[in-house]
Amino acid sequence: MTRSFEDFKLNRQLLNAVEDAGYTIPTPIQEKAIGPVLSGQDIFGIAETGTGKTAAYVLPLLMQLKYAQGDAPRGLILAPTRELAMQIAENVTAFAKYTDLRTVVIYGGVGGKAQGDAIMKGCDLVIATPGRFLDLYLAGKFNTSFLRHLVLDEADKMM
Repeated sequence: MTRSFEDFKLNRQLLNAVEDAGYTIPTPIQEKAIGPVLSGQDIFGIAETGTGKTAAYVLPLLMQLKYAQGDAPRGLILAPTRELAMQIAENVTAFAKYTDLRTVVIYGGVGGKAQGDAIMKGCDLVIATPGRFLDLYLAGKFNTSFLRHLVLDEADKMM
């Protein structure tokens, strides 16, 4: 049983951010997900709202990305709605604040040019709605060649 986030052997930058966020003990979904994701396993997680699901996949994802590298994104998180994408981006920003990782959030309802330009400038992680991701991918603004991590948040709502 994991008793603290330090038991996951997260780096100091992430542990400091976890502490700043007020997390002290991993929730059950975090206990079950973080270790397997860190070891490279694919997971399918289900938990109630407010149980720390986002941290359960964001923390190991940030740990695996480690630091800014290259221009093409290495991680992609897809979320069904703009609101959820923005909420995930807030969590990523909070947990990555002591790292140099670059995150871009893209969603419909606003001009896609600036979002495409932000990706082209270089980023490590993209948080996107499926429609905007597809728009930018088809326009050649999103290079998927270097993607190593994919998260489908609320996958059931995107089917």
